[in-house]
Amino acid sequence: MENRTIQLQGRVFLRFNIETVTGLHIGGSDTGIEIGGVDKTVIRDPVTNQPYIPGSSLRGKMRSLTEKYEGAVQNQPIGQGFIHSCQEKGPYLGCDICQVYGVPGEREFATPTRLIVRDVHLTDESRKKLEGVRTDLPYTEVKTEVSIDRVTSAANPRQMERVPAGVTFGRAEMVYSVYSGDGIDPARDIARFATIVRGLQLLEDDYLGGLGSRGSGKVRLLKIEVGVKSRSDYGPQPQIIAEFESVADLAAAQEQVLADIRTALLE
Repeated sequence: MENRTIQLQGRVFLRFNIETVTGLHIGGSDTGIEIGGVDKTVIRDPVTNQPYIPGSSLRGKMRSLTEKYEGAVQNQPIGQGFIHSCQEKGPYLGCDICQVYGVPGEREFATPTRLIVRDVHLTDESRKKLEGVRTDLPYTEVKTEVSIDRVTSAANPRQMERVPAGVTFGRAEMVYSVYSGDGIDPARDIARFATIVRGLQLLEDDYLGGLGSRGSGKVRLLKIEVGVKSRSDYGPQPQIIAEFESVADLAAAQEQVLADIRTALLE
């Protein structure tokens, strides 16, 4: 393996709230569910028993939607499906998806994954709101769905646990690292931040979690904040360079945001 030099130029911090427009189901463990109980449960924090959005779910959905938007070949087995993952150095160097979301670290040409996505918990306001009303289960509702056997016409009811509509998770945080070094152009890294903005747009038009084709998982991203920390001035808190009420506002101002990031990290 060849020796390489990679240096952190700075980081871009993207923070926002996630509001459920329809009920949200991100599956948890069904271990121990009693007969007659909920068929599909949501994931919960084991300490607080509150539902949360795993960073892996948010990041994975954005990657999947971006791959479909770009028409990227699905060539890497993962779980029961496939994702796009460059197998050789040449395609990798020009692939925004693999640069942002990463490839397996054992590949010799791999550079550090650019995007980190944190878990997102209920806001205090939404937690208190849910504690103040009567829900089917703590912080959640139970939605009953009925499938019909096409041969016998027998009904097969199933109960799905969901976080109700109108609940807010936040602050969500995504951390995007910008590097320089052998074979890495920091200006190109900054330009790839647009891939994340596109992923957020695609997410709002699709769904998060499961049961999306049956109405669950529509979300809205609000109160968006963009901040930076440069290598030369890596303070305790990011310097806020832009704030937006919606993803649409962020996308509309994207070129100016990218210019401000370049100024903060490269000049």
